[in-house]
Amino acid sequence: MSEQSVGGGPSVGRSRRGPKTGPRTPRSPEARRRQQEILNIATDTFAARGYNNASLAEIADRAGLTQAGVLHYFRSKSLLLTSVLERRDQGDIEQLGPERPRGLAFLRHLVDTALRNAEREGLVRLYAVLSAESVTEDHPAQAYFRDRYTGLRAFVTDALTEACGLPDPDAPRTRDAANAIIAVMDGLQVQWLLDPDAVAMAASTDLVIRSLLSTLAPDRFTN
Repeated sequence: MSEQSVGGGPSVGRSRRGPKTGPRTPRSPEARRRQQEILNIATDTFAARGYNNASLAEIADRAGLTQAGVLHYFRSKSLLLTSVLERRDQGDIEQLGPERPRGLAFLRHLVDTALRNAEREGLVRLYAVLSAESVTEDHPAQAYFRDRYTGLRAFVTDALTEACGLPDPDAPRTRDAANAIIAVMDGLQVQWLLDPDAVAMAASTDLVIRSLLSTLAPDRFTN
């Protein structure tokens, strides 16, 4: 199972889309090191400039390669972007572990994710920039982020339903609460990137989740 979370956290139930051919598999340790170096540079460049404003020429120059040299490893700029996002997800999957937490444990995991994100500015910026940019026409990461939100909405809705003991997981009120949690977490990331000293992402996320739980199940939770 693939897992995914908000803004640099674990992945939840997102189908893998993108170019039909993946990056080339390096045959030597030096080639593998070079490929990872290109991914590191591309991550920084996409986070700083977005996909549309970043150029293969800049990435190649920073890696000490020609554009053809970068394409030897990744075949296209869009595949390089997909590889950056897939590597980001893989790191989060490994950190989450083999089992997805359920109910209240998953909601606590979201708070933990917000706390952890405060220590990885580069990945948070990458997510914020590319997710906003992906709404533009024909953006290569549009399907990635659409699927990502679809999966995350389902997981947060399930967690709220389980935590509150609600009978209907498809209740509009619960889905609206899930959307609100995701929106708050994404919005906090933008505010934090602009003014980190003024925003405590984990504390604000925790406050919103507690408030929504007490609204959905006042007999179980109080503010």
